[in-house]
Amino acid sequence: MYLCGLLEPVPCGLSDTMLSKSMQKYSIYALLRNALNFHENWHRAWRSPAPKPEYDVIIVGGGGHGLATAYYLAKEHGITNIAVLEKGWIGGGNTGRNTTIIRSNYLWDESAAMYEKSLQLFEGLSQELNFNIMFSQRGVMNLAHSLSDMRELKRRVNAIRLNGIDSEILTTIQIKELLPIINTSPQSRYPILGASLQKRAGIARHDAVAWGYARGADSHGVDIIQNCEVTGMLRKGGCITGVETTKGIIQAPKIGIVAAGHTSVLAAMAGIRLPLNSYPLQAMVSEPIKPIHPCVVMSNAVHVYVSQSDKGEMVLGAGIDGYHSYTQRGSFHVVEGQLGALCELFPIFSRLRLVRQWGGIVDISPDASPILSKTPIKGFYINGGWGTGGFKATPGSGWSFAHTIARDEPHELNAPFTLDRFVSGALIDEHGAAAVAH
Repeated sequence: MYLCGLLEPVPCGLSDTMLSKSMQKYSIYALLRNALNFHENWHRAWRSPAPKPEYDVIIVGGGGHGLATAYYLAKEHGITNIAVLEKGWIGGGNTGRNTTIIRSNYLWDESAAMYEKSLQLFEGLSQELNFNIMFSQRGVMNLAHSLSDMRELKRRVNAIRLNGIDSEILTTIQIKELLPIINTSPQSRYPILGASLQKRAGIARHDAVAWGYARGADSHGVDIIQNCEVTGMLRKGGCITGVETTKGIIQAPKIGIVAAGHTSVLAAMAGIRLPLNSYPLQAMVSEPIKPIHPCVVMSNAVHVYVSQSDKGEMVLGAGIDGYHSYTQRGSFHVVEGQLGALCELFPIFSRLRLVRQWGGIVDISPDASPILSKTPIKGFYINGGWGTGGFKATPGSGWSFAHTIARDEPHELNAPFTLDRFVSGALIDEHGAAAVAH
């Protein structure tokens, strides 16, 4: 019932500027109480204020990462004079276009720590935000189709366990018991020899994550300003001083860029060239069917990952397109490849109809790891380069980026992900370690 979270009861005589101070707790009692008046007295969960001339911090990007950053800045660091600027509607970019998978089974210590922090925050997020993000810890399974795949999976599982993160190896028989509809025939083109499984991983409702963080940030006094595109950066010497927007100039001594595929575009407005390239990433869903797919399945060999949404749709994704672009639409050759891979693993799905497809814009760094960093410009901070793994990092990204902005120094969690690594050579090479490009 996450849709109930878009509205709340309005106390009589309450002004729009006072709404953030009067958020009432969502509960079954609130639903029952408002059922008596046919749910006609619910109001919006966050304000839509006009921008003020000046703030202490401006966050550019109203997706999950940007809203989480604003929320943790207010909650953890007491900075509440914040504006989140979004050129469209909140959660309308990559947050609303991803395949909702959450996991922390990464090989490298630095990545594992970041994604495990996120997973831990996800586990209590619905309660913390008083907003149902529909987090379902149904498990994520990575398939192995060759002896080299199995050796690599065992290496990864051992490394993951050494970091205190849950992971285990499954045999083909165990895979079939968990997922009876999967094709485990030894005569198949890509026979399944085994898999790794992270039971605590799963999926969450992507727009609910954005809405929950928006409501939480607003309750602390953060201004969420939609339909406000940033068109330029204001600098004075070596310091950032504000932004030019379609709603006028807004000043602030600290600005954080959290704009996914457009991060490098916004950074260029301040005179910084980032080592990021933007690519389309496509996803698609089938018509809804009854529950049949109990976990998330990923395969690097056939290159597809699939889960079943709460509505019953099969949610599909794979790797990025092979060209630079800022388009948000699909292409037929990717659809054909993903559906062929899906039917290789699950022949039963060959009779399903494809309902819709779409694309997002992902920004990828040379080592396929994110950038959460200060910049040479005082007061100017970057959170980008998440590539195809941004959604699962939403809470941890916002939590650590808020620390970086508030204290003007990275937290130990994101210290390995600063811009300095491209000078020192201390890269975190997730290109070959992520098991699948997502």
